[in-house]
Amino acid sequence: AKMSRQRADSQGSLGPDDEVMPYSDDETDDELAVSSEGEAEEPPGVPHPPVEMGWKVKANDRPYHHLPEFQKKVFLCIKKSRYSGNAIKTYKYNVLTFLPLNLYEQFKRAANLYFLALLILQIIPDISTLPWYTTLIPLVVVLGITAIKDLVDDLARHRMDKEINNRKCEVLLDGTYQKQTCCHVWVADILLLSSSNPNSLCYVETAELDGETNLKFKMGLRVTDERLQEERQLAEFDALIECEEPNNRLDKFMGTMLWQRERYPLDLDNMLLRGCKVRNTEECHGLVIFAGADTKIMRNGGKTRFKRTKIDELMNYMVYTIFVLLILVAAGLAIGHTFWYEEIGSKAWYLYDAKGQDASYRGFLSFWGYIIVLNTMVPISLYVSVEVIRLGQSKFINWDLQMYFAEKDTPAKARTTTLNEQLGQIEYIFSDKTGTLTQNIMAFKKCTIAGRSYGNKQTKDMPVDWSWNRHADRKFQFMDHSLVACVRSRKDKDATEFFKLLSLCHTVMVEHKDGDLVYQAASPDEGALVTAARNFGYVFLSRTQDTITIKEMDQESTYEMLALLDFNSDRKRMSIILKFPDGRIRLYCKGADTVIYERLSPNSRHKETTQDALDIFANETLRTLCLCYKDISTDEFEAWSRKHKDAQVAMSDRDAALDRVYEEIENNLMLIGATAIEDKLQDGVPETIAKLAKADIKIWVLTGDKKETAENIGYSCSLLSDDMQIHYGEDVNEKLRIRQANRRNEPSTFRPGKKKPAEPFFTEPGKNALIITGGWLVSSIQVQCCFIFYFPSAKWWLVLICSIFIFSERDSIDFVNMACECEAVICCRVTPKQKANVVSLVKKYKKAVTLSIGDGANDVNMIKTADIGVGISGQEGMQAVMSSDYAFAQFCYLQRLLLVHGRWSYIRMCKFLRFFFFKNFAFTLVHFWYSFFSGYSSQVAYEDWFITLYNLCYSSLPVLLVGLLDQDVNDKLSLKFPKLYLPGQQGTLFNYRNFFISLFHGIFVSLIIFFIPYGAFLQTMGQDGEAPSDYQSFAVVTASSLIFTVNLQISLDTSYWTFVNCFAVLGSIAIYFGIMFDIHSAGIHVLFPSAFTFTGVASNALRQPYLWLTIILTVGISLLPVICIQFLHKTIWPSVGDKVQRNRKKYEMEEEEKKKPSAFQRGQRSRRSAYAFSHSRGYADLISSGRSIRRRPPARGGPQDSIREVPQREAENI
Repeated sequence: AKMSRQRADSQGSLGPDDEVMPYSDDETDDELAVSSEGEAEEPPGVPHPPVEMGWKVKANDRPYHHLPEFQKKVFLCIKKSRYSGNAIKTYKYNVLTFLPLNLYEQFKRAANLYFLALLILQIIPDISTLPWYTTLIPLVVVLGITAIKDLVDDLARHRMDKEINNRKCEVLLDGTYQKQTCCHVWVADILLLSSSNPNSLCYVETAELDGETNLKFKMGLRVTDERLQEERQLAEFDALIECEEPNNRLDKFMGTMLWQRERYPLDLDNMLLRGCKVRNTEECHGLVIFAGADTKIMRNGGKTRFKRTKIDELMNYMVYTIFVLLILVAAGLAIGHTFWYEEIGSKAWYLYDAKGQDASYRGFLSFWGYIIVLNTMVPISLYVSVEVIRLGQSKFINWDLQMYFAEKDTPAKARTTTLNEQLGQIEYIFSDKTGTLTQNIMAFKKCTIAGRSYGNKQTKDMPVDWSWNRHADRKFQFMDHSLVACVRSRKDKDATEFFKLLSLCHTVMVEHKDGDLVYQAASPDEGALVTAARNFGYVFLSRTQDTITIKEMDQESTYEMLALLDFNSDRKRMSIILKFPDGRIRLYCKGADTVIYERLSPNSRHKETTQDALDIFANETLRTLCLCYKDISTDEFEAWSRKHKDAQVAMSDRDAALDRVYEEIENNLMLIGATAIEDKLQDGVPETIAKLAKADIKIWVLTGDKKETAENIGYSCSLLSDDMQIHYGEDVNEKLRIRQANRRNEPSTFRPGKKKPAEPFFTEPGKNALIITGGWLVSSIQVQCCFIFYFPSAKWWLVLICSIFIFSERDSIDFVNMACECEAVICCRVTPKQKANVVSLVKKYKKAVTLSIGDGANDVNMIKTADIGVGISGQEGMQAVMSSDYAFAQFCYLQRLLLVHGRWSYIRMCKFLRFFFFKNFAFTLVHFWYSFFSGYSSQVAYEDWFITLYNLCYSSLPVLLVGLLDQDVNDKLSLKFPKLYLPGQQGTLFNYRNFFISLFHGIFVSLIIFFIPYGAFLQTMGQDGEAPSDYQSFAVVTASSLIFTVNLQISLDTSYWTFVNCFAVLGSIAIYFGIMFDIHSAGIHVLFPSAFTFTGVASNALRQPYLWLTIILTVGISLLPVICIQFLHKTIWPSVGDKVQRNRKKYEMEEEEKKKPSAFQRGQRSRRSAYAFSHSRGYADLISSGRSIRRRPPARGGPQDSIREVPQREAENI
């Protein structure tokens, strides 16, 4: 495959990662117990057996991959290729499978299956007490609406799949490149063969893989770089690649290439993984190794879980409870009918039907008849109504302009419609750091030079004008004009050395593009330092293998680079030894203050003042870095250089040898000053965290960064504060050991079923925070043992890797309880699997609703494991967004998603469900009371069409609009009073208690609706002298009372009135009367005499004032207790929401309090070094080897005999 692109700027930086994270596991939730035994991370020192190369790929030979040996059995004798295609398929249905598959999925719901069974029962004449259409019409409407929704969702998936699968890529076929759609080959795991850069270097951004935006380089093999540049050579390429099977290890690849009878080793540096973005490389050629589902990023995605809300689960249990109640009630009434028939029915001559059925059989038929009559206790329209409400709430999230990020034209997106109310019940948030809390953009803010600090912003100061410097980066802002004046005057030698060091001591590479300089750095903060030097007049222009050229104000100078002592995580510093144009030799060094101060000369000045400045910078959560130098004599350097060369060619323990040599030269340093860099937080992060904390939501940060990095950001975003007691892994181990010892020593005085109240881990007053590492999680939870057996006769190895768990389940609970006692928890250097593990531990042992938020592919596992996953559509690709349930562009939108949309959705859904159950109980149980006066004979109390249309037309719209539009307080007050969020976390608005309250409320209303009209009809005389106390008039009065009661009841429960709500309530009543008069008319009876039997009943009954008074009395008595209870609750026992509602006008008129600037207490925290933020090694090896500074020779036919060094001014700088 060939990938061509225009050169693109990149804000990232280059370099291999010296602490590659073992992104190796994709288990989620249910697999965690198995995975911890099977795929635990490899302990250091365990020997590796030979890796079986079971995957073979042959270049330019597609038929080879269809050989029988590469087939796998799918079903019985059906086989298919073991090599995956690259087309993606996320849709569920096609034209043929939509109807049967969708119906099958819908009938897996118990309620739908129940109503299908009812429909079958209603066809049986001996059982049916209601016409078949009373069940068929609601069932068809419900199935149809759900099917349309599923169809719309699936069509969107079809469109997305089609768009991705039809992107174009150039593939080498029949000796020439041809454009094909990406379902044949698009992004895949590709072996890099050659590129347009020197030595086939290729720069990639791996943000979608590991969340890091700094660039890394990949390199083709030397043999392919020299021989595979032209299309003809690529067409003749016939190598056989043997490598490991497809797996999810992002940090490892092992294979060999057999070509022209020679074997060449392959590793991860030769691979371009799917999800990488090629940067600063015009063209690269590669061979596809893994495609489609076999690629490492797809293997790392974790299994997709079907997520359900707590309310969903509760609602299903309540439907099952209603089933049980229905069966019990029907059974009781059937028994009543049996006794009634024996005592009365069989003796009444006018009830004789000549069927010859005994009382027991009639009771059996009556049981099924009552199952049909009382079927509306199980609400058929409940599920479809819930889906409509959730769809509407999702649209409100999508349409919220206050969650729209105009800078990138990114609106909020609800990617699921099933979890909205769960947003109102979140107890724990698990957040990534880089790109989620921060922008991953570094800015040079302050510095101290020779004991004097610069960069303090004055209110009247304007940003420095850089117009005097034509090389300045116009985006760079600095507020202290005195430093610029000092540097430009050239009178302060310390300031000159300070910025000269920044412009020379680094591994940054530069590209000249359209007359501008584009820097590529190994870490964002190193790029920020070089950019700062550039703006202050010390411009890094170019470098070769052994020289660096900078521009000092207006004078260009070239320095000979004698040695480059690169940064790594142990050294926490880097140095460069330069030979000045005047022959002097000087070492420049920059690094963490903790390592620099140990190596300073006793004669170094300004140590105390610099240390004070470092403390101030650290308390302001800036990243600090110390700068120093040392003059070296020629003899001293030559002696050291010999040792350096010996260490460079050491065959064993080379890194340790180099470190020892570096230590010899990096001493007696002279301090110049220190820098302070800000990793910019996203807007509103501290305020968002503070608001969520007030809502009793605990935030855990799970990041792959180092401990110092995570801790520093914890202070920046106000997750950590100076009054918190920080506990690290060692403290946790000690507390857990004490708890285990106490448990062993305690006498077992408690009975087996009785739990002893848990004692707190932190007994000291004050706030606590916990900071642990991924390594601590591995070492504390399990110990691995590896046993390797070699069988010489068979020439094969047996490897047993066992995980011995130290933590029992009780100990795991202790750890979770301890962490949950803390105000903040930060887990650093954790893998994607460990992120998912932590989330699962909290879900399992705290039974809490969890939310995970991240922006990179390394967060996908965590996002899928949590109850709700949120993706930040930032700078790290779209993997997190594609796996998330909700997506937006800024972390600060999370408070609006939870405290406004989540809380509203929860309140609306709870109110909807409570009322829905109530109105169905009130409607259905009238049949129960009627049965006492009808011989328990399964007769209905209403007209058939009223039963059919009650849930569809007469009572559905008002409650549906409450579920969509209701709000107790507006969005501003929801954000102003985060305590309003607490009822959702506690689940107080909908639970079994609320369910039984709705049940008893429905029983009460049904009792009133039946017995008041019944008592009124006992002795009634109309105006015309006739008694209207017949069954049909009674049914009309009862039904009318019910419609008025339920519609006025939902009016009492409505907190937010709009025109639509008024229209729905009045419209529902109007629709009831309009339809009733139509179906009671003589005209429709003439057309369908068997279906419409209540001819003239409505007009006859409702013209009697006596019956209207009966309806008014019934409705009044039904509503009066509710009004009294609501009044008492809001007056005597008001909730937080009631108090806010009562003073709503007052709060709305108040001006928002001005935000107070956060006060930093000086000198209380230890310094935090900027080098903790540089994850990667620099380019010392790449620069020193000269591989990136060479020009490609003109001939490529054979091996490269010589490489000509390019003059400094013509060097190709990357």
